[in-house]
Amino acid sequence: MGAAYFYHLTDGPLEATLPVLLGKARQAGWRVVVRGPDAARMDWLDDRLWLGPEEAFLPHGRAGTGFDADQPILLTTEADVPNGAACLMSVDGAEVSAEDVGRMERTCILFDGNDPAAVARARDQWKALAEAECSLQYWAREGGRWTKKSER
Repeated sequence: MGAAYFYHLTDGPLEATLPVLLGKARQAGWRVVVRGPDAARMDWLDDRLWLGPEEAFLPHGRAGTGFDADQPILLTTEADVPNGAACLMSVDGAEVSAEDVGRMERTCILFDGNDPAAVARARDQWKALAEAECSLQYWAREGGRWTKKSER
C-alpha cells in the first residue's frame, strides 16, 4: 500500500511547487497523474508547465486528447488513471480516496496554506484517509526546505 504525502504550500504558489515535485516523481521513474477539480484550472496548469525552462521540461498532456495512455504526466479532472501512473498529485482539493492511495506508490496532496478553505479541506482529507488506515505524512516548508512535521 502506498502513502499519502500532504504538502502545505506557504513559500510559493502551486505553479512553482508542482514542477519541482513532478520532476522528483519522474526521477523516481514514476508516471504521474495530476488531478484537479476544475478543467479551466488544469488548462492553466498545463500552460504553466509549458513555460518552464527548456532544461527542466516535463513531458505532459491534458486528458482527453486521444494520447492519455502515452503521457508520462497526465493532467485530468477525472478519477481514472489511463496512463498507468504510480504517483497521483491532487491539487485544489481534488478528491483522493483510500483506494487511490492504495493503488499508487505515492499520493501527493498539495494545498495552499494561505487559503483557510484549502487548509480545512486538507484536514478533512487527512482525517478521512487516517480513518481508512492509510499511511500519511505531512510536510511543510521551513527555511526553504521541506520538513516532515507529522507521520501516521
